[in-house]
Amino acid sequence: MAEVVKMPKMSDTMTEGVVAKWHKKVGDKVKSGDVLAEIETDKATMDFESYQDGVLLYIGIQEGSAAPVDAVIAVLGKEGEDYKALLEGEGNTAAAKEEKPAEDKKPAAAEESKPAATAEKSASAKPKVDTSSIPATVIRMPLLSDTMTEGTIEKWNFKVGDKVKADDSLADVATDKATMEVVGYEEGTLLYIGVKEGEAAKVNDIIAIVGKEGTDIQPLLDNADGADGQASAPATQEEKPAAEAASAPAASNEAQGSTADDSRVKASPLARKIAKEKGINLNDVKGSADGGRIIKKDVEGFTPSAKPAESAPAAQGASAPAADKAPITLPTFTGEEKFSERPVTQMRKAISRRLSESLFTAPHFYVTMSIDMDQAIAARTKMNDIAPVKISFNDFVVKAVAVALRQHPAINSSFQGDTIRTNQHVHVGVAVAVDEGLLVPVIKFADGKSLSHISAEVKEFAGKAKSKKLQPAEMEGSTFTISNLGMFGVDEFTAIINTPNACILAVSGIQQVPVVKNGAVVPGNIMKVTLSADHRVVDGATAAAFLQTLKSLLEEPVRLLI
Repeated sequence: MAEVVKMPKMSDTMTEGVVAKWHKKVGDKVKSGDVLAEIETDKATMDFESYQDGVLLYIGIQEGSAAPVDAVIAVLGKEGEDYKALLEGEGNTAAAKEEKPAEDKKPAAAEESKPAATAEKSASAKPKVDTSSIPATVIRMPLLSDTMTEGTIEKWNFKVGDKVKADDSLADVATDKATMEVVGYEEGTLLYIGVKEGEAAKVNDIIAIVGKEGTDIQPLLDNADGADGQASAPATQEEKPAAEAASAPAASNEAQGSTADDSRVKASPLARKIAKEKGINLNDVKGSADGGRIIKKDVEGFTPSAKPAESAPAAQGASAPAADKAPITLPTFTGEEKFSERPVTQMRKAISRRLSESLFTAPHFYVTMSIDMDQAIAARTKMNDIAPVKISFNDFVVKAVAVALRQHPAINSSFQGDTIRTNQHVHVGVAVAVDEGLLVPVIKFADGKSLSHISAEVKEFAGKAKSKKLQPAEMEGSTFTISNLGMFGVDEFTAIINTPNACILAVSGIQQVPVVKNGAVVPGNIMKVTLSADHRVVDGATAAAFLQTLKSLLEEPVRLLI
C-alpha cells in the first residue's frame, strides 16, 4: 500500500524546510535507508533517508521550494499503484477546508460590495460643483522626495491678498530629507492659505489657492478631492495671455526659464529672483546642481565678464581677466544603476530571527580588555613541536574561557523569565562562518578537555560545517559562545549574544603595538577581547572580573595545564 512521505522536523526550531536536491526521481526504486533528498533547515543542509521500501510514485515539492513540517513531499508505493486518493486524503481535504470558508465569504463580500456600490452610485448621482469656470487654481503639497509622505510649512513667503507670479516661491517646506521651496507656477492673488507655519500636511493636500482677486473659492475647497487644479486651468490660461502680453516687453529674457517646460532653463525660484534683480539672463549661467539646474550660488557667482562683451574697450584688456576666471567644466559621467537579488535561505531566516530577538530583547552591555599575548605565542610554538595536532590561538581562548567560567558561574548562566539558570557544566559554542551564514558547533565539557582535544574537535566541527554535515545535536546546548574574527585582522568588534546564553566573547586579532614594560616602551603583541553581556543576568563588575581571570590565564598559559 502506498505511503506518504512528509517533511521531517530535523531540528527543535525548524518550522519549514527547503528541498535542496532530490536523489531519486519518479519511477526509481527506493530501499529503506536510501537518501531520498537533501533538506535545508534553519541550521544546516541534511540528508533525508527513506524509512520504507517501494517505488517513488510522486514528488510534491520541486528542488529549491519550501514546505512546512509535516507537509506531503513524496509518495512511495508499488509500481503502477493509484496514489491520488491518498493525496486527496492528506492534502486536498485541508485545502477544501480552507477554500470552503472563502466560498462562504463570497456572498457576504458581494453583499458588502452592494452598499459600497450603492454609495458610489449615490455619490455619483449627487450633483458636483463645476469648478472649471472658477478663475483660481489649487496649490497642493507636492511630492518633493521619493520617500516623502508629508511636509511641514516652515515659512510662508506671501500672505493672503499678496500678488504672486508664476515663478515665485510661495513657501519653504521641510521634507524628510531637506527644506525645499514650493513654487505655485500660477500668477494671481494668494486667496487662501490652508496650512499654518509649523504645521504639516500630507502629500497632495491643499495648502493654498491662487487666482483672481475676489473669487469665491469655497467650491474648490468643497471639491478638495476632485481634479480642481486641472479644471480651473483653462480659465486661468485665458487670463494669462493678457497678463503676459502686458509684461512681455519688460520680461522677454526671463520668460525663457519661468515655467517647467523641458525646453526652458532649469533654475530654482530663488535663483530666478536674484537673476531678475541683477538683470542676468539665465541662458548665460551654467548650473551646478543635478541635471544642470541653476541654483542660488550659480547666479551669485556669475560675473558679467562670462557673457559676451557688449561694450568692453579692447584697450583695457578686460578679456584676459575673464578668461582667467572662466569656471572649470567637469565632464559628465553617466553610470548604470543595477542590482541583483537572491532568496533568503532558511539558515539566514533563522539567523535574522534569533539575533533580532536577542538584540531587541536582551539589554546588551559591552566590556573590552587588552591581553598581552607574548607568553601565549611562545607557549604555542613549544606545544606545536610535540602536540599531535596543531594548536591555534583560538584553541587557547576556548580553553581559557572554559577554565574562567568555572570560577565565574554567573557568566555561565541564562535568563529563563522568572528564574536565572546557572549551569554547572561548561559547553562552549564556537561560531563558524559558512557560505549561507553562521553555525555554532558546541565543544561540550570544554573545561575538562586538553588543548589538543579541543583543537581536534574544533577542526572536525569546522570541516563538517563547511561540508554541510553538521548534525543538530552538535549545535545545541551551549552555555557560552565565542566569536573569533582575529584571522581577518580585525582590531576590535562587538557580537550579539547567542541566546539563551547570557554572554558572548568577541575575539580580535593579535596586533603588534608599543607597550610599556618595566618602565620602557617595547614592542608587544596585544589582543583585544570584548564581552557582550545580558544585563538581566550579569552586572558590569561581574563581567570585568571574568575578563580579568581570562586575561591572567592567557598571559600565563601554563595555568591552563594545571
